[in-house]
Amino acid sequence: MGTVLPLLLLGFVLGMRHATDPDHVVAVSTIVSRERTFRGAALIGALWGLGHTVTITLVGGAIVAFGLVIPKRVELSMELGVAVMLIALGAMGVAGTLQKFHEIAHGDHSHAERTLVTRLGRAGVARALFVGVVHGMAGSAAVALLVLTTVREPTFAMLYLALFGLGTVAGMMTLTTLLAAPFALAARRGGELTTWLSRATGVASVALGAYLVYEIGVVERLFTR
Repeated sequence: MGTVLPLLLLGFVLGMRHATDPDHVVAVSTIVSRERTFRGAALIGALWGLGHTVTITLVGGAIVAFGLVIPKRVELSMELGVAVMLIALGAMGVAGTLQKFHEIAHGDHSHAERTLVTRLGRAGVARALFVGVVHGMAGSAAVALLVLTTVREPTFAMLYLALFGLGTVAGMMTLTTLLAAPFALAARRGGELTTWLSRATGVASVALGAYLVYEIGVVERLFTR
């Protein structure tokens, strides 16, 4: 027990660290860019972490409990799903920004702002949960293998996964709250600056997604394996 407790604490810490992976940061940035409050941003982080934790616990738990082996091609395919999702999120972010440009150009400020905030707020919550689930599927095999190399007892291994998930939730809530700061400040200074920031996160998401597609498909040879 004396050696297990530090490992469980390490699981929580690694979960917080896991939340700051570049693909996670870019993905949630495209969603947080639509939020104007820190509370809303923290909620998005919590939902992302919840979705991530559910799949990590289920898939990773099955690997730990039943000794399942995920083929390399399947693992790469799940990672490719994350890359495609980043491209889709970025494209949606840019498209939403362009739509707002159109509304501003036509002078319908109050109606456009009201409907846009309502729609993107609800959609952002749904996307946060879904994005967390997809990211959890892609990372579950690696996390489970890490657990198997450190914790042999299945009960403690499952507890490790749960604490890893809680750490991810805590880390992502902190991260999304920090990410919301520049967008909230930009919103106070004017809608145009917010629009450009949202557009930048969308472009960054598309660029990272395209790079990951190349890495997974060509360098890791998923397309030719």
